[in-house]
Amino acid sequence: KVSEWFLHRNGHLAMLAKTSVARKFLSHLHKSKKGMSSSAIYRIDAMKYFGAAVDACLLYCRFDPSMHNYDYDVYDSLSGEIEYRVGHRHGLTIKDLDTFEKLDFLMGNSSAKWRSGIKHDCSEIMELTKKDGEFYNGLGERVEIEHDLLYPLIKGSDVANGRVSETSRFVLVTQKSVGEETKPIRMFAPKTWAYLETYSKYLDSRKSKIYQNNPRFSIFGVGTYTFTPWKIAICSLYKNLNFRLVGQIQNKPAVFDDTVYFLSFEDFEEAKEVFDFLHSEDVQRFLSALIFWDDKRPIK
Repeated sequence: KVSEWFLHRNGHLAMLAKTSVARKFLSHLHKSKKGMSSSAIYRIDAMKYFGAAVDACLLYCRFDPSMHNYDYDVYDSLSGEIEYRVGHRHGLTIKDLDTFEKLDFLMGNSSAKWRSGIKHDCSEIMELTKKDGEFYNGLGERVEIEHDLLYPLIKGSDVANGRVSETSRFVLVTQKSVGEETKPIRMFAPKTWAYLETYSKYLDSRKSKIYQNNPRFSIFGVGTYTFTPWKIAICSLYKNLNFRLVGQIQNKPAVFDDTVYFLSFEDFEEAKEVFDFLHSEDVQRFLSALIFWDDKRPIK
């Protein structure tokens, strides 16, 4: 609304805001092509001045309908030095333009696609824990089902902390691809189907609209990539670029929850080559230039 006041006039805006909100506002100005001559974010110590545990800033914008400059500087304090320069390139908001421009030859040179882990929105039923050779669901109840659709589960926290070679957690993978019919489970895994029906009140009441007009007991984030023997994984919630090379566990492909992004491989040598590449100095610097570490989900 404030930006609309400056559609046809020059003016200045200075406003205290959460840093994440300030960034979204500056991205909005770029997308809507509002007239801008300059802008900046000045970090402030919100705990010191306001007793608030929040990442806050002073947002400054100079509006000019004749100009369209959307790059902006982030200062470490109201009177401090420039910390980094932010801009918009290739449809992305770039955190550190200087580093990005030095390494932009790394942009878009791969056909590999990052995938997210399995989304089911019902951990009490779909995720099982193995104890003393027996499986238990999230309700603490013992479960007797076929093992055909059970796959070793690596959670995002496991990936972040390097616990990727073994697990006591398993997830029920009801489909090989999104939208695949689930009724055949009744025939080849009748105990599993009976289990799903027994706890159908949990699964049928999942709130997300993505489950509507899809087969009963559907999941998402599943495809051929889910079942490859080798994967490179990273957790989106942690503030580091620690990729993990993950192989099969108990002779089955490891799968992840939906806080994890991963690349999939059939061949170990190819996976290892990409893994080493991702940990190279230039790639780490390049990826860091794209990431706002103060975001709730920094890795996207």
